Amino acid sequence: MIKKLLLFTLSITTMVSCSSIKKTQEALNYGNYDQAIQIAVKELRENKTKKSNQDYILMLEEAFEKATLKDIENITFLKKDGNPANFETIYNTYLNLKKRQELIKPLLPLPILNKGKNAKFSFTDYTNEILATKTKLSDYLYANAKNLLKSSSNKEDYRSAFDDLNYLDKINPNFKDVRNLIEEAHFKGTNFVYVSLQNKSNKVIPMRLEEDLLNFDTYKLNDLWTVYHNIKQTRTVYDFEIEISFREINISPEQVKEKQVVKEKQVVDGWKYLIDKNGNTVKDSLGKAIKVDKYKTIVCKVEEITQFKSVQIVGQIKYIDLITNQLIKNFPLSSEFIFEHKYATYSGDKNALEKEYLNLLSYKFIPFPSNEQMIYDTSEDLKNKIKSIVSQNKIYY
Repeated sequence: MIKKLLLFTLSITTMVSCSSIKKTQEALNYGNYDQAIQIAVKELRENKTKKSNQDYILMLEEAFEKATLKDIENITFLKKDGNPANFETIYNTYLNLKKRQELIKPLLPLPILNKGKNAKFSFTDYTNEILATKTKLSDYLYANAKNLLKSSSNKEDYRSAFDDLNYLDKINPNFKDVRNLIEEAHFKGTNFVYVSLQNKSNKVIPMRLEEDLLNFDTYKLNDLWTVYHNIKQTRTVYDFEIEISFREINISPEQVKEKQVVKEKQVVDGWKYLIDKNGNTVKDSLGKAIKVDKYKTIVCKVEEITQFKSVQIVGQIKYIDLITNQLIKNFPLSSEFIFEHKYATYSGDKNALEKEYLNLLSYKFIPFPSNEQMIYDTSEDLKNKIKSIVSQNKIYY
């Protein structure tokens, strides 16, 4: 049994090893040199002197040489092209050349057993090239971003400048006044949205409802490129307006509905002797008369009272482009809040009642909420619907 287990384990290990070698060779054949290097390095880290790992050393040697040559040729071509937009690719390629060498260095030396020598890797110090290219790339990104900020009026250009400047700050921290330019690019690339509330219902809405609905801080909808204001700020040019308008506010009359219910129940009311059909007392095996429960019917009349009042708000949300003064889109908006309170009174024996009615007996009449309170009570539902509409329709700006 142990021998079979060892053979099975050895077989699985051999299959996995062969599969890994095949993947490395395929990556080499298709020109995916860095993939081949990654696989070979991973295998050699575990045991670089293992005889079965010799194939990885040879493939690593070949993949490194071809990958390096490919990158150098690409850099040479991009430099001859003379387009400053190529500096980023050249810079990242130099970084990749260095990274590839650093990946292999910890494994050296790598012995090729059948040749009695170590694998050969030609390493180069790319420090000067990296620094020189970083300087050229930094100057290019800086000049390009400044030009966009100065001459463009397109928010996409400002956002592009913002991305470039952040990348510049990452590769070359504290370069000139980049941090200030990042703030400028962000401000210019941001859409400022003014949110207003229009009441066209001919009914007064509570001031606190208006404040709640327009407090967009609670909606948590601000993002990198969109900021909402419910109060216009000086020196801010607004790109869009979201107009929340109420067209109808329908409030029902205060209603009190009554429903009478009669409940009956059989309950134990003492005892009596059990009598047979002949009128004789029935006795048990010991000769004692058998007692049985005596029942009576109890009755309770319940007056179930329901207080009801509702409010419905109907309106819409408009998206307006303030630059062109055009309506972009509008969405229907509606909300309803229902006040319902139930309680009950009774006459008779309340022991005849189920739990449902007993609970109602503990409640009493309460004053109806005012129209203002009813309108305000729709605020949570309205806010959720407004948030849903705005968060799902950012495409318009």
